[in-house]
Amino acid sequence: MVIPIQSELPRLLDAAPSDTAWVITVTLLAGAVSMPVAGRVADLVGKQRVLVANAATLLVGSLVCALSDSLVPMLAGRTLQGLAMGFIPVAISLIREIVPPKMAATSVAAMSATLGVGGAIGLPLAAWIADSGHWHGLFWIAAGLAAAVVVLIGIAVPHVHDGHPGRLDLAGTLGLAVGLVSLLVGVSKGNSWGWTDPRTLGAVAAGLLVLVVWGAFELRCSDPLVDLRTTAQRPVLLTNIAAVAIGFGMMAQAIVLPQLLQAPPETGYGLGQTILEAGLWMAPGGIVMMLLSPVSGALIGRVGAKATLMAGGAVLGAAYLVSLLLMGAAWQLTLAGCLASAGVGIGYAAMPTLILDAAPPREAAAAVGLNALMRSVGTTLAAAVMGTVLTSDTIALGPVELPSEHAFQMCFVVAAFAAFVGVAIAATIPRRVSDPDGAGPLAAAGATVEGSGAAR
Repeated sequence: MVIPIQSELPRLLDAAPSDTAWVITVTLLAGAVSMPVAGRVADLVGKQRVLVANAATLLVGSLVCALSDSLVPMLAGRTLQGLAMGFIPVAISLIREIVPPKMAATSVAAMSATLGVGGAIGLPLAAWIADSGHWHGLFWIAAGLAAAVVVLIGIAVPHVHDGHPGRLDLAGTLGLAVGLVSLLVGVSKGNSWGWTDPRTLGAVAAGLLVLVVWGAFELRCSDPLVDLRTTAQRPVLLTNIAAVAIGFGMMAQAIVLPQLLQAPPETGYGLGQTILEAGLWMAPGGIVMMLLSPVSGALIGRVGAKATLMAGGAVLGAAYLVSLLLMGAAWQLTLAGCLASAGVGIGYAAMPTLILDAAPPREAAAAVGLNALMRSVGTTLAAAVMGTVLTSDTIALGPVELPSEHAFQMCFVVAAFAAFVGVAIAATIPRRVSDPDGAGPLAAAGATVEGSGAAR
């Protein structure tokens, strides 16, 4: 919802553009940290309680933003909004506990699809509100939605007693937060700071170093924030690596297509759409994700989550290759966006199923949270890479430098490559095998179980 007013933030908040860029960045950083932490807390105290807490955090953060006219309180509110993103993996893991097994795959697919639908609704709605001049209305609407979610979770979501004994690893939480924030700041700011700038290299190096130390600490911890031994199992590890590639592909279209739609016709390729018009052209992609959720669930039940993930990645990669031929009109880019959204929807539905099938029940939410984090890493990498490509090949339009048509084409090629890498990684995920005694999945020799039922 903030994207349509991003260019206006320096004027609205009376701050430098380099400072207001953190209004976007701080939310992504907070979300990256919150997803695995919220998952672990949910495994300890119960998922329904954490959902209420996350929705309440979103409410408070939205209210702070709605009442802000300067940078510091806006950043505080946006940080709280980012912390609420832990809602997503916790909700996905709870779904597997409260729906009948035959509905689990379709339900997880529907929950995953809501990510696309939210973006599809939020972008044109935000553009319309921004055009009206009442930009604080963006956050009042977010606050109203968050309040409704708090109430609905309290009265409509079953209070499942799914907490497990244990404690929250505070040292591990701090280490993960410091490492992730440092690494992602370096990656996300690399394009603006310069990839060889000491700030970029220092942030990336420091983040990697902290994460290595954090990993060593977690392996020695009796009750870790993230059980790295579970994470290192081939099904979980490979699914998480594939999540980076699929997340990269999802973010690429969100960056490239709006810029193509809004570029001036004088460039020779631009379509001259307003922010609102571009948002409306992008909206069908989210609808496609929602409509495909039953299809995704059926595919998971019929051919397994691994094959479904591969299919999603293949559709996503093919969509970007097709996009090279569909740059001449707004409706063509909408078609390309719908194809890409179809691939994302199918892939996003399969990943939580693979994770939940492999992770122990007491670590389910934390495992899904880590998978969501890996998708977030993919989107951050995509933003950095797409930004670098688009600024490395430009054309002059008066005093302004704009990306060339070739730069957009290269973005499509890079995104397609990332998606097909995801397919190749997914192909190496071990298949599940059934326990001959009927007692459950066999974990021996790295084998896991393929299908839609959660490992119990």
